[in-house]
Amino acid sequence: MKILLSGNEAIAQGAIQAGCRFYAGYPITPQNELIAYMAKQMPKYGVFIQAESELAAINMVYGASAAGVRAMTSSSSPGISLKQEGISYIAGARLPAVIVNIMRGGPGLGNIAPAQSDYFQATRGGGHGDYHTIVLAPGSVQEAYDLAQESFDLADKYRIPVMILGDGILGQMMEPVQLSHKKIKPNVYKRWALTGCQGRKPNIIKSFFLREGDLEAANHILQKNYEIIRKKEERCETLFLADAKIILVAYGSMARIAKSAISRLRSAGNKVGLIRPISLWPFPQKPFNLKNKKVKFLVLEMSYGQMLEDVKLTVGGRCRVEFLGRSGGGVPSVEQIINQVKKLL
Repeated sequence: MKILLSGNEAIAQGAIQAGCRFYAGYPITPQNELIAYMAKQMPKYGVFIQAESELAAINMVYGASAAGVRAMTSSSSPGISLKQEGISYIAGARLPAVIVNIMRGGPGLGNIAPAQSDYFQATRGGGHGDYHTIVLAPGSVQEAYDLAQESFDLADKYRIPVMILGDGILGQMMEPVQLSHKKIKPNVYKRWALTGCQGRKPNIIKSFFLREGDLEAANHILQKNYEIIRKKEERCETLFLADAKIILVAYGSMARIAKSAISRLRSAGNKVGLIRPISLWPFPQKPFNLKNKKVKFLVLEMSYGQMLEDVKLTVGGRCRVEFLGRSGGGVPSVEQIINQVKKLL
């Protein structure tokens, strides 16, 4: 069955079908449709709480996850900043959780226009300490729905927070979504969760280690987990790499605009391709390992060059890397992309 949903609503519906049983959030534009959808639907399946603040919401998610429940929160840029301490605690305690950031303009309070300026925050952890979150960037409303479901599976598989990184365009736009025929997942027992001793040794969940060497040992466990994730969980979409002289690199809503530019450029005989990272962490490495050293990369972002750093690190100086970006609510247009590509050609 197909229904018409906004990106925000699609994430919420995907989360419910994935078995999300606890949601805590606080309103902020441009993700308010998500919290509104959850307010209406979640009481049928679990617990919905509009918390008194973003800080309260993320710590409620910490508690629900520790009790073994699939838990989620959502916000937009400055709200995610307020959640960072809690996200670090969740990562340090090796708990699964899903966090949604529908990015707005910044820094500061910024505006409610779309942006991609939270890339560093998302892919570098964002809070204190040596930790990562898996970061997934949907490029359509359908993919927002699909990745919302997948994010809960990844979170449980690796006992890690997973962030869905969208923006105001994706959150607000509406598209038909093919709903899964799978039944809503029941809550699954987790042997490490705080569910009462029930005749077994008590489980302990914490990120606080004072005895010398204990915290380092706990961090080693995290790093081993991250290395497995790097090897197994890269995700990306590629187009026309075989003959491309210029390869555009873009994610999320920016990739949709890039595809429109590519369509026009290739119709005019220009050999242009696309790499669209879907997992921003781990950042996809394989598609950049091209034999053609003369190919040029053009990184497109609604920021002033954040994913650009990961592209440069991945390319490692083998090829030329150029950049086109706008921020603060500015969005690179199809015409700007075409003009930049023609300059490079």
